[in-house]
Order: sequence, then C-alpha cells, then structure tokens
Amino acid sequence: MQQVKAVVAMAKGAPVEIVTINVPDPGPGEAVVKVLTCGVCHTDLHYREGGINDDFPFLLGHEAAGVVESVGPDVTDVAPGDFVVLNWRAVCGECRACKRGDLHYCFATHNATQKMTLAEGDLAGTELSPALGIGAFAEKTLVAAGQCTKVDPDARAAAVGLLGCGVMAGIGAAINTGAITRGRSIAVIGCGGVGVAAIAGAALAGASPVIAVDIDAKKLAKAKEMGATHTVDSSQVDPVEEIKRICAQTYDGADGADVVVEAVGRPETWKQAFYARDLAGTVVLVGVPTPDMKVPDIPLIDVFGRGGALKSSWYGDCLPSRDFPMLVDLYRQGRLDLDAFVTEEIGLGDIEAAFDKMHHGDVLRSVVVI
Repeated sequence: MQQVKAVVAMAKGAPVEIVTINVPDPGPGEAVVKVLTCGVCHTDLHYREGGINDDFPFLLGHEAAGVVESVGPDVTDVAPGDFVVLNWRAVCGECRACKRGDLHYCFATHNATQKMTLAEGDLAGTELSPALGIGAFAEKTLVAAGQCTKVDPDARAAAVGLLGCGVMAGIGAAINTGAITRGRSIAVIGCGGVGVAAIAGAALAGASPVIAVDIDAKKLAKAKEMGATHTVDSSQVDPVEEIKRICAQTYDGADGADVVVEAVGRPETWKQAFYARDLAGTVVLVGVPTPDMKVPDIPLIDVFGRGGALKSSWYGDCLPSRDFPMLVDLYRQGRLDLDAFVTEEIGLGDIEAAFDKMHHGDVLRSVVVI
C-alpha cells in the first residue's frame, strides 16, 4: 500500500478537498496507474452535487491518461510502463450482451475489487467511491486492469486522456450510435465538450451539412473550428425550422437532418431534436438528464408517422480497446484535433475554479496535470 494526494468530495455540495489517500497494491485483475493528466468533466460536478448517488466520499476524476506502475497476478494485457487511457467500460466477457457480441453494451463492466481509503484524520480508513470506477484526480489510482487501454506513448497525455469520457461520448454518439457517414446530414444541439466532439466526429466521417446549435456565440465559434458547416443561434431563431431550411438547401426535399444529436439532456431540446430530423431520421440522446426529467408530450402518431429511431448513447457506444487506439492514431496523423479540446492545464488545487468556469461556458475542458 502507498499514500498519495487526491481530490475528494466529502459531502454533498461542499467544496472539494485535497487529502491523502491509501492506494492498495494491485490484487488479481487490478493495476495501479500513475496519473499524468485528468480532464474536469461535468460528471465530476454531478458527483459532488449528489446528482449520481450519495455514496460519499467520492474520489473524483475519470478522464485520465497515465502510466501503469504495477499489476496484480494474472494480468497479461498491460504491463508496468505502458502508457494508457483509462476507461469505464472494462468488458466482462460473460454477460448476455458480451456473449451475443455486443461488448459495447456490457452489463457488468469491471472495476477494482479493493477499495482506496482516506489515510488521515477522524475518517481514516473510510472507503472511497471512485468516480465511474476510476478516481483519477490523484497522483495514483487503483483500477481494474481492463480499464487500462494502451495507446501510442508519443501522444500528448492531456489531449488523449479526454477520450476517457466526454470526447469519446461525443464522437461515438455521431459515428457509433448515429451511424453518421458521408452523404448524410447531422445537427448537434448543445455545443459543450460532448457536443463539439460529436461535431468533430461527424466532420471526420464526412457528413454534410454539419449543423451546430447553441445559444452561446463562443461555443458556436468553437463548433465552427471543429468542423461545423453551419451554426444556429437558437436564442434568435427557431432551431427546428432553421435546421430544416439548411438541410433542404443541401438535399432537395429534405425535411430535417438525417441524424440529430441532443447533447444538452433536457426535455425541451430533446423535443427539438425529435422534430428537427428528416423522415426516418435518427435522434441520439447523449446529454445527461436529471432523474426528475420526463419525455416531453409528443403525439404518438408523430412517433409512428416520422419513423426512424430514437436512441440513447451510453459512452458513445464505444469499445475502448477498439476505438481509443484508432482515435489516437487519427490524432497523431493530424486528422482529429484533440488538442483543441484542452482549454487550459491546471493543478489539483484548481478544480473548484474549473467547476465555476464550466458553469459559465468558458472552457471545453480544464485538464489537471499531475
């Protein structure tokens, strides 16, 4: 066992704290990873605010890249010294989804069996709940070995670590869930980190037009940089009608986009996505709603009459062992600008400030460099 510094949310709504934690030596199927970088994701804020569950204290952080320091017995896929991106889909290989070949829907993904704990004070020995089974706002963390995905060691850690959650969720929502391809149109409602990643993925796949929708001019400008062909300020115009107008200009007779990605997670914007798609089009929900939100009141005849598909995208329907190395290779080739998602590099003590910047839409990602 060793002791390291880490960022922990001790109670609902309370500012995070830098504390000392105990990291066990890896047991069977586990690995200890020296964390190099970790992005500040909105999910971490959800944990701090009690929006996920109330299993405090939480060891926050999950969009991470690092180097494997040690592995437990029977671990063969990674070894000490490997440069890895951490993931929260370590597939089990045994559940009904895995057995039918749908590994990207694994229902029993692995996490470390042992628990990291608080090391000091009155709560010493208290077990920590790592965010998404990772907990990487820490100098080192303990994970299941399957959560470590080897990638090109020459890649910039601050950039490729973001594949661990938000960037992969967005790219995958467009390419994997939405099946966007050349010759198909797409609109993305909500241009935060996940939405802009969906735009980047759609551009990478050759979609046209690629329509970005938001109420923030700065976010729309970033979306344009990442591959949007059109932008729509939905505070000024009806986004549904504007998406339809743009698509009709490109494809004669089109009545909306082939794919509409909703990256906000609100009933109002999901309803916009529903009506902004073309006949037989696809809606992809990747924005995370709160538990109290309901599907908006839509006539069932409209659901039937428009055809197509209404989908949710969980982690961009990705398979980390397949998708992470591929996307890192595209990044290294200059075809996918992951650097553009890194707005700033910060330290462990700057995470509360990063949460504030996230609220104001000032960053795509703040990345903790350890």
